Parts: sequence; C-alpha cells; structure tokens
Amino acid sequence: LFLQSTPATSIPTVQVQGQQMNLQPPSYIAASQHAEQMKKPGQNFMCLWQSCKKWFQTPSQVFYHAATEHGGKDVYPGQCLWEGCEPFQRQRFSFITHLQDKHCSRDALLAGLKQDEHGQAGNQKPSNK
Repeated sequence: LFLQSTPATSIPTVQVQGQQMNLQPPSYIAASQHAEQMKKPGQNFMCLWQSCKKWFQTPSQVFYHAATEHGGKDVYPGQCLWEGCEPFQRQRFSFITHLQDKHCSRDALLAGLKQDEHGQAGNQKPSNK
C-alpha cells in the first residue's frame, strides 16, 4: 500500500473595504438542509435574503455570502430580494453596493433580526444584552 501526502491548500483571501477576509468554506456546507439554519455560538448575524436564513459571525461574512451566493453573475435575479426591501431592478454592480450599504452593515443586520424576531412570535429566545 502506498500513501501519497497531498499538500495543504492555502485559503484565498479577499479585500473588502480594507478588511482582509478568509474565504474558507463555512462549516454548514457539509451539514444537512435543516442544520444549515441552526445558529452556532458566536453567530449573531443572519442573511435575510428571501428564505436563506443562514447565520454568520460577522457582518462582512454575511456580505461576502450574499454578494457571491445571491448576487453572483449566474444567480443574481436582477433585483434585491432581501426581506423588507423594495424589489427595484438593479444592475449587479449597483446591487452589490446597495447590499453593503443597506443590508450588511452591523446596524442594518441587527435591526433586520429584531424585525424578524417579531415576525416569528416566540420561537426564538430574546437575547440578553
């Protein structure tokens, strides 16, 4: 029997407004459909695109996820489908800017979660701040 060691692959990084982001695949990819929406400790920011509802640790992770998974050139539907957003027609570049400014700032994500909690009467415990 002959085992070959494969070199460790390096994790690509991206600059988003001066912040370095690791593009490591999130751990939920290997999980089942139901587990994708489970909140893990430290994940306080949710993607509120249509019925996505995936949790992330930082606003920049939500932005990167939404820009690539929902705003990628092969998947972008031509308008923002974020919960509560007006579905105006937008070019992709305009959408990416809109996404970052309107939906993926820390304040916007936290405000969106508060609205979401009210919509789901009682199935989430309020966070103790």
